[in-house]
Amino acid sequence: MLLLASALDYLHNHCETPIIHCDLKPSNVLLDGDLTGHVSDFGLSRFLTEPTSNVPESQSSSIGIRGSVGYATLEYGMGSEVSVYGDVYSFGILLLEMFTGKRPTDHMFSDGLNLHNYVKTALPECVSEISKSLGLQEGTASVVEAHRQLSVTPQKIEECLTLIFGIGIACSTDSPTNRKDISNVAAELKSIRKNLLG
Repeated sequence: MLLLASALDYLHNHCETPIIHCDLKPSNVLLDGDLTGHVSDFGLSRFLTEPTSNVPESQSSSIGIRGSVGYATLEYGMGSEVSVYGDVYSFGILLLEMFTGKRPTDHMFSDGLNLHNYVKTALPECVSEISKSLGLQEGTASVVEAHRQLSVTPQKIEECLTLIFGIGIACSTDSPTNRKDISNVAAELKSIRKNLLG
């Protein structure tokens, strides 16, 4: 996820003309032979016409809804212009999906419950419960192996998961301007990885 955040940071903040992907989802993240993730499918992407501001009101016009169900931000469905905030939202949902093992379109998400709220209400007490599909509970083979190879305690794994879930929640809030900046997300994920691996 760190590489994906770094790729979005490059597209949003380091290209001559910022690029909005508009359709970030699992099938648009490809893994190479070293299992390094690469962003793909730029078919819906847009160049920002006003590179000096990331505020949605100043963005280039988009026609129709951008993105895929479950990953597209709410404001796109209400006719808002494309913005970096839309990609950040999709990144947050993708992050939550990867660490819970639940798709945002899962049948359990109905009647106002969505992936964002599911994780938000579980934190911090139920981190191990919402990540149980990943086999990260104390005593599971993957945790025992991680502890053996890296001297990583189950408590440290849970602490890092709590931070990662917090990033996913902060990226997928309803209000676009309250979402994290992707460059800060990349820095935080790098710090979490350094803390976990020592």
